[in-house]
Amino acid sequence: MGLWQKIKPPFWDRQGDPGTQSLNYRRLWKSTFGAAVAVSVVPLLLMTAITFYQFEQQYRLQLGDIVGQVHRLISNTRLQLGFFLQERQAALSYIVLENSFEQLGDPAQLGQIFFNLKKSFGGFIDIGLIDSQGVQRAYVGPYSLEGHVYKDEDWYKEVALRGTYVSEVFLGHRQVPHFVIAVKHELPDGRFHVLRATINTARINDIVAAMNIQPSSDAFIVNKDGVLQTSSRVHGQVLEKMRLPLLPSYHQTDVVQIPGNGGQPLVVGFARVEGAPFVLTLVKQPDALLEKWSFLRLNVLFLALASVLAILVVSFKGTTSLVTRLYQADQKRVAVLHEIEYTSKLASIGRLAAGVAHEINNPIAIINEKAGLLKDIISSRPDDPQRDKFLNVIASILASVKRVSAITHRLLGFARHLDVSYEIIQLDKLVREVLDFLGKEAEHRNVDITVRMDDNVPPIESDRGQLQQVFLNIINNSLAAVSDGGEVNIAVAQSGPDMVAVSISDNGVGIPSANVKRIFEPFFSTRGAKGTGLGLSITYGIVQKLGGQIEVESQEGEGTTFTVTLPIRRQG
Repeated sequence: MGLWQKIKPPFWDRQGDPGTQSLNYRRLWKSTFGAAVAVSVVPLLLMTAITFYQFEQQYRLQLGDIVGQVHRLISNTRLQLGFFLQERQAALSYIVLENSFEQLGDPAQLGQIFFNLKKSFGGFIDIGLIDSQGVQRAYVGPYSLEGHVYKDEDWYKEVALRGTYVSEVFLGHRQVPHFVIAVKHELPDGRFHVLRATINTARINDIVAAMNIQPSSDAFIVNKDGVLQTSSRVHGQVLEKMRLPLLPSYHQTDVVQIPGNGGQPLVVGFARVEGAPFVLTLVKQPDALLEKWSFLRLNVLFLALASVLAILVVSFKGTTSLVTRLYQADQKRVAVLHEIEYTSKLASIGRLAAGVAHEINNPIAIINEKAGLLKDIISSRPDDPQRDKFLNVIASILASVKRVSAITHRLLGFARHLDVSYEIIQLDKLVREVLDFLGKEAEHRNVDITVRMDDNVPPIESDRGQLQQVFLNIINNSLAAVSDGGEVNIAVAQSGPDMVAVSISDNGVGIPSANVKRIFEPFFSTRGAKGTGLGLSITYGIVQKLGGQIEVESQEGEGTTFTVTLPIRRQG
């Protein structure tokens, strides 16, 4: 059994029957449930959407603050890097202006200059003087590069053209990251010479590290191709390709948002360092903001879902309870209407029956008297050859008169409204008294009648004569339904604290399901011409008058069970 079968309202499968049901309860339930859910859920969803929007706006404001912080930080650091490079360019320019080519070409003089540069600025690895032919005329450093020719090098061509040059980071002979700064000094005769210095990237790393970024953030320098000029925490090592997508432009300072590897947004700030092929990059992951937003979003979503579920459950139960009460009230109303209709029908039939019985009794009495006279006359003529034929006809007339008399007797009983006379009754004794009237027939037909009474069944307060009529009618119907050698079982048991039930079961032919609902209607009989159709109708009226109930269960071909439930104490 599925969940719906367990919680399905009792009226769900009821078909629309104008005789018994005035409303389409399934449609009423659906419309009521839908309206209740709509009235409750729509405002909830609207408030949830507004809350999400407010959270989103707050998130964007805080994200905007982060973007502003990144922009300020990267702009300030860009200025520091620019100042770092300009300071060293200016130092080299001053040296090449204040010293002649001959002075710079003096190893001792150039060595003293190199010493002063390292002392004043730090980070210098070597220094060299190159003439207009691209030949290095003097060199101070860890290598023997004097006489080395650079005229075909790109950096030499650029410094010869522009006057200054800052290289990208490279490893060199010692496999240590460094870069080159070169300045050009042009002589009046058109000749020129270049002062070239190599600088360790450690000082640049120190400037980047001084940004005091959070552990979830990362700062580094790349070139225009996305090759790392300094080490990154998560995006690669020096001279490796950056593990982030290339940004569309590095020509200005800007801050953008891009998706990260885990789907979380990254705030990326970048700024071109003036006069150098360096792009300062700051990657910030707003973890705290994201965690706060995610927590709030999950809480709101959970609360909304829990509220919707609660609304559905409450609406379902409330709607089901309301419509079920309407359904039950309608069923009671229909039952009352049926009862009124039935009572009215019985009253009308009773009045008709009384009149019919009185009108029929006199002619029947005359017919019976005349038939008896004819019988006596014919019986006194033993030699008459038609004697037996006439006696059979008279017997048939007398049998018919007897049957009509029985019918009128029942009609009068149906029409009478006798006052109920209450007394204390032992039901098992009452049942056995009724069986005394039917014992001969049961014995003759070999029908087995058993009576079973539960222990501690209390006596009841009711009308003895009318209860005898009730059980007589039911047991007589059971005997008529069973074949010779059949069984009739009578059980007496307490049913609840205030009621006693008497069940009369047989293994007879049973009642077709289509006739079960009509079994208590006046003049309806399942026995055809053999029955009047009044016995069970009278029985039903008596049981109702005594404050009890009568029910029938039957399976065609298997048998029938009548259950009479009576109050232990008188009603009213």
